[in-house]
Amino acid sequence: MPRPRGTGSLYQRNGSEVWWIKYHRNGKPYRESTQTTDKRRATRILALRLAEINTGTFVGPRSERITVAELAEDFLRDYRINGRKSIDDVDARWRLHIGPFFEQLRTAQVTSELVAKYVDMRQSEGAQNATINREMAALKRMFRLGMYATPPKVLHLPKFPKLMEDNVRKGFLEDAQYSKLIDANPELWFRALVEMGRTYGWRISELLGLHVGQIDLEARTIRLDPGTTKNRDGREVTMTGPVHALLSECVTGKPPEDAVFTWPDGRPVKDFRGAWANATKAAGVPGLLFHDLRRTAARNLRRAGIAEGVIMKIGGWRTRSVFERYAIVSQTDIADALKKLEAS
Repeated sequence: MPRPRGTGSLYQRNGSEVWWIKYHRNGKPYRESTQTTDKRRATRILALRLAEINTGTFVGPRSERITVAELAEDFLRDYRINGRKSIDDVDARWRLHIGPFFEQLRTAQVTSELVAKYVDMRQSEGAQNATINREMAALKRMFRLGMYATPPKVLHLPKFPKLMEDNVRKGFLEDAQYSKLIDANPELWFRALVEMGRTYGWRISELLGLHVGQIDLEARTIRLDPGTTKNRDGREVTMTGPVHALLSECVTGKPPEDAVFTWPDGRPVKDFRGAWANATKAAGVPGLLFHDLRRTAARNLRRAGIAEGVIMKIGGWRTRSVFERYAIVSQTDIADALKKLEAS
């Protein structure tokens, strides 16, 4: 007996026991394999499709054939279109770790259990929780973009875990260490970089990308243009006396398009890891990172009574959660506080 009009139909192809379903949407016929030989299960799949059509949530069987590799392609395209500076980082994470595990899978096959297995595998390989969290964030972004695509490429978002991170920064540049560091490398570009790093807490990429045109000696300001920073926000700060003196020497005689920090022969400073390693070793702080100056600046600004919101704007911290990871209370701060307590 034929099914009533509008309720679709089930059928089997010659030589196969797998059930297929046929239904219509806006007059267009759809044929889809249920991938099952169980007629009752096939009937439920047909009923699901008809319900999706009636509720306006139908996206067609193609969405169930979308692979994670296609989501990754859309994800990386989104990074390129928006000019995100971390595209090289996420591309490497995809190629080296996420892709080999997920790329051949259909999105419908990616379950919370499978994601947990990936996390377990990465931990067994020795990956840090912070690294895995960045990978989970990239994978989650892929699926979210798929959900908001037209038509949707992802129907269900699995749970992506967020692991506890123990990545609090630990280094500070104390005043005595600063003097030794400058004595170890008295070159103008090095002194200026270190002074700016410990004053404003700017990232090394932001400092090395400075051009003379961004320095206004008369107004005593330094400008980071929107789009040139990690979070793409622009910034402008006032020069301190030491910074003004050093930058005055750095930019003298240079046109606006020249780099602020240059080697003695005039070439822009792009990588100074060797010079930094030699200077920190000579200063007795071989484990110090230039990035530790970022924490040092935050601590010094807080000591000066600057509001945390203002500190975040100066250093370019967009969210408080990231800012707090810098744990800007040092052992020296604690010792000073206890001395004041004893003296009270």
